[in-house]
Amino acid sequence: MSKLNQDAIVPEIIVHNGIEALEFYKRAFDAVEVARHLAPDGKRLGHGELSIEGHQLFVCDEFDPSEGGSCRSPRSLGGTPVRITLAVRDADATVARAVAAGARVTFPAQDMYWGARYGKVVDPFGHEWGINQPQRALSAAETDAAAREWHEKNRPRES
Repeated sequence: MSKLNQDAIVPEIIVHNGIEALEFYKRAFDAVEVARHLAPDGKRLGHGELSIEGHQLFVCDEFDPSEGGSCRSPRSLGGTPVRITLAVRDADATVARAVAAGARVTFPAQDMYWGARYGKVVDPFGHEWGINQPQRALSAAETDAAAREWHEKNRPRES
């Protein structure tokens, strides 16, 4: 780790091409590269560190258990079990920048019941990102009522 005063929780994502992933996140999310340490083979990313709006994200290539690896990339899993939510100032611009860098939209940015503009993209490495632009603060009761209304309106209808 490159700093003593770090976030209390630092997500580390496992990918199938760490060096390419660092470059993607810099283009897509305006991340700043803090550290890049290659594995002994000189081809894979042993540890990468990015800063997004002052918060840390670690990136690492997938390694076999024989090399000490215990985590799998979305490519190996056939999907991802997590979503990383990124708080942004402009959800539409962030989604557009991510798409231009190679991400795929799975939920277009739209105004949501919890008082934010929100969309989802999947990056080229299989990780899902929630893009969340807070717009207004709601009480728990207001959020619950708005959620019921939104889910009713967006409930799948039988044909």
